[in-house]
Amino acid sequence: MNFNALDLNLIRVFDALVRERSVTRAGDRIGLSQPAVSAALARLRQLFNDQLFVRQGNEMLPTPRALELAEHARAALAEIEAMVQAVRGLDLAGLARTFTLMGADFFSMLLMPDLARRVHAQAPEVRLRLLDSARGEVGRLLQENSVDLALERPLEVPDWMSCQLLFKAPFVMIAAAGNPALAGVADGAEMPLDVFTTLPHALRSIDGSMSGMVDEALTVLGLKRRVSLALPHFQAVALAVAAGTHIAAVPQQFARSLPPHLALRRFRPPIAIPAPDVNLYWHSRYDKEPAHAWLRGQVLAAVEDLGFAAGGLEGGAKPMLPL
Repeated sequence: MNFNALDLNLIRVFDALVRERSVTRAGDRIGLSQPAVSAALARLRQLFNDQLFVRQGNEMLPTPRALELAEHARAALAEIEAMVQAVRGLDLAGLARTFTLMGADFFSMLLMPDLARRVHAQAPEVRLRLLDSARGEVGRLLQENSVDLALERPLEVPDWMSCQLLFKAPFVMIAAAGNPALAGVADGAEMPLDVFTTLPHALRSIDGSMSGMVDEALTVLGLKRRVSLALPHFQAVALAVAAGTHIAAVPQQFARSLPPHLALRRFRPPIAIPAPDVNLYWHSRYDKEPAHAWLRGQVLAAVEDLGFAAGGLEGGAKPMLPL
């Protein structure tokens, strides 16, 4: 192969296909038509003597060779982008880029509206999207460049992954306003332990597991709770609690945002449940990449503006919706 004759735009197409797993979405990402992406893929297959992507249902799955090449391609493109930006400076008004974040529905409800407003005001051509945290393993998605930023609880961090604390998320208990077991308990008070261990619990679980951090804290005390409902989204948990006699432990930031029509009451847990950190994760190849660093700054600013770090059951945070 004559390297001087190589069209470097092919590498951009390859990177977009790795990220999107779709010819159409890859074209949308880099501003090419579907036929143009298909033509580029044919040239890439000839160039690397490999199928690179194999169709499975609606997705184009990368071959082992493509996954091997993906890291090198993204690193090369990041170097070129950083080189250009170092000379020109970061032009937010002209920045046309799609950033992919990953996190729970907690973030789609509470963070993304404010983040989108901030980003659009500074960089109107930037596009944001949030993938559900059930999409897959964080490290793999960051390595494959399928995700730019992950908002998650603590993970084991390899050498190539960067991490920054966003806030702590202490748990509060929610229950329906008409739940008779809590009729004599004041809002914001500690939920009685016997009620806590007797009533059915709902929890948010992305993998269907029927236990979590609350159960770990109970085990230390030789106690158990009755988990009878596991759902993939916090919003679904809140709706289930509002509709019956279930109770649930949810992050206090989420509890503050719940709309009045759900008529949910909040209580302090009767046991000590460690408040998990919520962290921002990204591939360290982007540590000094200007556009990526700018987006991380916008996430941090939005978290601060929303008051996610404020403590206490009742005070501090600025809710997206009044409770």
